[in-house]
Parts: sequence; structure tokens; C-alpha cells
Amino acid sequence: MFNIRTIVLLLVCVVACTAVHAQTGGATAPAAPLLSPPAIATAMLNGTHIEIKYSTPSMRGRVIMGGLVPYDKVWRTGANPATTLKTDTDLMIGDVAVRAGTYTLYTWPTATVWKLIINKQTGQWGLVYNADQDLARVEMMKATLPAPQEVMSISFEHTRGNKAELHVRWETTDVWVPVVAK
Repeated sequence: MFNIRTIVLLLVCVVACTAVHAQTGGATAPAAPLLSPPAIATAMLNGTHIEIKYSTPSMRGRVIMGGLVPYDKVWRTGANPATTLKTDTDLMIGDVAVRAGTYTLYTWPTATVWKLIINKQTGQWGLVYNADQDLARVEMMKATLPAPQEVMSISFEHTRGNKAELHVRWETTDVWVPVVAK
């Protein structure tokens, strides 16, 4: 019924499909683009790598600060999975010592003052927050952007040697904190 050539072709197809399935982790292509796609902010401070993985929500006509991002409550600082900071070296973030490792970043926004929350719990979905795992809360500096920024961003800026500024921007808000590699 089947000749050897047909059997070999079927085996090649099965092996190829299995390899593709394994390379993609079994994932299938999303039906539509993600509304808040993933992004990474990186910095090299004195030759050591620091990265922040987060998802980028958009304004899409919504009121963000004091609306979608509530004041006087913990905000996950992005969308989807929790925002993570991974550092290969010990840091000073603001006035707080942070050991090399992986952490979750949240923020506590108010109308006037923001705090960056560095949390020791990792691997959770963005809405899962355990205050008992807080390493520290660091006051951030705040400015108003001249025009609304549609997509939230996290970036390292003004990087020189072992110093940088960690910025979070969205809508007309720009908050930042100094980061220094030890």
C-alpha cells in the first residue's frame, strides 16, 4: 500500500514538525498582535549587565495617571507578567543597596510623588503583589513630559561609567531614580 519513499517522506515531515514544535515551545502564532508587547531595557554599568523585562501598555484613548494607573495603590509598572529587574552586580538604587540577583519592580504612584518598589518575589503574574517581600521603596523624581507618550516605556539613560538613570514614562509622566553599580 505504501512504498518506502512515501514512508520516508512521512517520517521526515513528522521529524521536521516535531523540531519546529520544540523550538517554539509548543506555542502557536497569536491570533492577533499583543496589545502590550514585551520589551527589555538594558544597561552596562562598569562592564556589568542590568536588564528590566516588562510589557508595554498603550494609552488607546484612556486616562492613564489617576485612572488606569491608580493613585495611592501599588501598580505593576507595565502589563502582563510582573516587571523584572536582573542585575549581575550589586547596585545602589536611589539610597537603597540592592544585591546582585533578580527582583520584581512595582511602583506606588501618587499625584505628586512616586516610589519604586523593589520586591524579592519573582516569577508571578503582574497583579500578584506580596508586600512582605519588599526589599525597599525608593522615592523617584518626577517631571511632566511636553507631549503625551502613547506607549509606556522603561529605559536607562545618561549612562556613564557606573551610573545611570532608570526612567518610567507614560502619558505625560516621567519618573526616574539614579542607579549606581558598586
